[in-house]
Amino acid sequence: MIDGVKVTPLKPIADERGRLMEMFKSTEPDFEKFGQVYLTTAYPGVVKAWHFHKKQTDNFVCVQGMMKVVLYDSRDGSATRGEVNEFFLGVWSPLRLRIPPGVYHGFKCISTCEALIINTPTEAYNPKDPDEYRQPAHTTDIPYDWDRVDK
Repeated sequence: MIDGVKVTPLKPIADERGRLMEMFKSTEPDFEKFGQVYLTTAYPGVVKAWHFHKKQTDNFVCVQGMMKVVLYDSRDGSATRGEVNEFFLGVWSPLRLRIPPGVYHGFKCISTCEALIINTPTEAYNPKDPDEYRQPAHTTDIPYDWDRVDK
């Protein structure tokens, strides 16, 4: 696992009225600080990648559909530099994924419906000075192929 990444299983609680699932609490050990909460989505088969942040830690929870979230560690001096991690988040895999600063990330909707991610990053977005550093989704600088692999 890439250094600084953390996967936290979430526990949906269901009854005859519906369900409840806590996604993130300020009392949890990996809570750093609150920046904002936002929703990002992807339509079936769409890839949204790659970017990283210099300051911000992301905390992803997929609340509808399924997303394949991929991380790549390009950080100088990291013990896991060059490592790629793949995670499946969504209704069939309720997880919170912590993505530390400096780690490239992107996702692909792998469900037949639009997939929704709620992110609780540590920093508020600043449109005048965005903390986002991008690469194209299919760059050869990152050793990852977004195509589905049938085994």
